[in-house]
Amino acid sequence: QVHLVESGGGLVQPGGSLRLFCAASGNDFSMNPMGWYRQAPGKQRVLVAIITSGGSTNYADSVKGRFTISRDNTKNTVDLQMNNLKPEDTAVYYCNRVVAGLGVADWGQGTQVTVSS
Repeated sequence: QVHLVESGGGLVQPGGSLRLFCAASGNDFSMNPMGWYRQAPGKQRVLVAIITSGGSTNYADSVKGRFTISRDNTKNTVDLQMNNLKPEDTAVYYCNRVVAGLGVADWGQGTQVTVSS
């Protein structure tokens, strides 16, 4: 199993930047695509950025051009650089493998990002 710890969130004004950090433990980290997900109040958790084991990336249209995902397979870390933040980016952000069958127990605590003037 994989244990995930997210950090780096906080309160930022529109147009500002944050960098989120994810530390993972488990023997399958480097073998799986990793993603950053977010969940706004009252909404479903959605995938916003993905990076494959080889480093290829893709992004949801809502964050494309503003967010950058990266990973270090040696350190078992996944980062999310967020620029030009907007109020609609406000959510709890989670990292996880991008695989089928994730359950409630497979998620970390997440880190809160609040974008507000």
